[in-house]
Amino acid sequence: MKFIKSNEQTITETQLEEVEYGLESIYLTITKMIIIFSLAAILGIFKEVIMLSIFYNIIRCTAFGIHATKSSYCLITSMIMFIGGVYICNYLSLSLITKFLIAIFCLLCIFKYAPADTYKRPLINAKKRKRYKIISFISGSIFTILIIIYSNNIISNYLLVGMIESVIMIHPITYKLFKLPYDNYKNYKLGLSN
Repeated sequence: MKFIKSNEQTITETQLEEVEYGLESIYLTITKMIIIFSLAAILGIFKEVIMLSIFYNIIRCTAFGIHATKSSYCLITSMIMFIGGVYICNYLSLSLITKFLIAIFCLLCIFKYAPADTYKRPLINAKKRKRYKIISFISGSIFTILIIIYSNNIISNYLLVGMIESVIMIHPITYKLFKLPYDNYKNYKLGLSN
């Protein structure tokens, strides 16, 4: 940050904070990925953890959702979600109708609650919120179709669990459980860009 500040004289404090937030996020994400993927490799479930994390992040990258208040909480939660999620996927045995109903419920939640912001990163821009909602809903719809197509395949379990975990992260109940504010964009003037 000192390097950026000394070499970019025109950068504002707000821009500097955004750069710092981004760099910190990248660092924390990489270190957590190394820990989780190393543990997955030790447990012999590396490919499965990769698959679940991809399915989860396809929706998460536009639906957004809650973030842990501490990096250690995030690491523990991520380990439970991805490593625990793999074991759930491997032993999950649901009928096609049950998977379909759960997927439809998740799709309705995505339609109602996505995108979900945080107090540190409120989604102020209404056009962006609408775009993220549409993309999240399309992703969820594709997941639902694939869950039906791969009904007797373990891939449908990974799609379903990835979808469920994404919905948990955007649901207002999750925010209430962790005592974090929801719909943070409402605290700002509508129409501002972010």
